[in-house]
Amino acid sequence: MQTERSESIRSVAADSRGKHRISAELKRLEQETRHLEEELDQLEKMEAASAACKEILSNVETRPDPLLPKTYGPANPSWDQWFEGPQDKSGCRCWIL
Repeated sequence: MQTERSESIRSVAADSRGKHRISAELKRLEQETRHLEEELDQLEKMEAASAACKEILSNVETRPDPLLPKTYGPANPSWDQWFEGPQDKSGCRCWIL
């Protein structure tokens, strides 16, 4: 009789702990759901990302970079010869060009 009573007390205690865990998990899930719904509402109120990117791009393109010096062409025109191909292809004996 004593063992039956102690077993029933243990099962009630274990059951109440299980209920507490379940209710705590349920509250956590409800809180996470509310947070995600708030995020969705904020996203719906935002304008499209492509429109914002276009606006930023137009602002960046129209303003010169203050850290770069303004140049209008090559600083040393003789350097162009290194970046251009040979003027006359028949005189070039390299296999690449």
